[in-house]
Amino acid sequence: MSSRGRLTLKLSNKDLEFLVESASPGVTDKARLKQIINEDEDFRNTFVSDERVFNRVMDDKEIFLKISPALFFEILLRKAAKDLEVAKYTLEKSGTAKIPVFDTQEVVELLSNESLVSYLADMLSSFTKIKSYALSFKAKPGVWRKITFSDLDIHTLMSFSDAVSEAHKLSFYKRIADICLFVLGIFPEYAEREYRYPFSGQLRPQIRGKFRISPEQYEEEGRKFYKLAAEHEEGKNPTLADVFWALHGSFHVATKPLNIISERYLHYKKEQVFTS
Repeated sequence: MSSRGRLTLKLSNKDLEFLVESASPGVTDKARLKQIINEDEDFRNTFVSDERVFNRVMDDKEIFLKISPALFFEILLRKAAKDLEVAKYTLEKSGTAKIPVFDTQEVVELLSNESLVSYLADMLSSFTKIKSYALSFKAKPGVWRKITFSDLDIHTLMSFSDAVSEAHKLSFYKRIADICLFVLGIFPEYAEREYRYPFSGQLRPQIRGKFRISPEQYEEEGRKFYKLAAEHEEGKNPTLADVFWALHGSFHVATKPLNIISERYLHYKKEQVFTS
């Protein structure tokens, strides 16, 4: 994913075919064009940002048979960046109302970080297929227990993040932070609905055995674990560490393009896109 100090999503031949057919259907030397797209990052990004590519992605009900999920989300992220360049404000929910917030310049500036766009596209693609795990542990001498969990189970991941070895901590830090950003960006209504009653705004009663986290806590934990991930990667992968620091410092801003993707582009389709 890294290229010349940047994080760059690698395009498959299937991805390249789709870009060429969508943006330059009349080209004669497709092989040469695909080679240029692969070699020239700016040229590549022009194709990924092409309006014809976005329109075809939105119109195709079987798009994941034709391109990778990572390219799909990169196309949507670049479209969100273009839309935000001409927008005057974003909307934030306050109770049952939505209020305008004049922060589009901050969001556009954040999305000008090419490594961050690649990271977000890859992150979103990871939620199209949720993985399950089973771990056995020694509860007491002679007694072993087995626990099963998914990589969307933030409570279990947080519980394990301190216990795993140093070599495995990054994957836990990263996933926990990614879940927080994903939930607040793509499914903010879930975070709100699970914590408060939608009309009164009153807190729901705590159910024994059920882990509950507020939208505010999602943001707090997301910032915290991106910081831990950044500190972990400093000196190992400075480019990735820079992305983690950017998400730590601008977590709330980073939810804005994801909100646009959720509300404008995916809308009723997001439950189909993000399935386990």
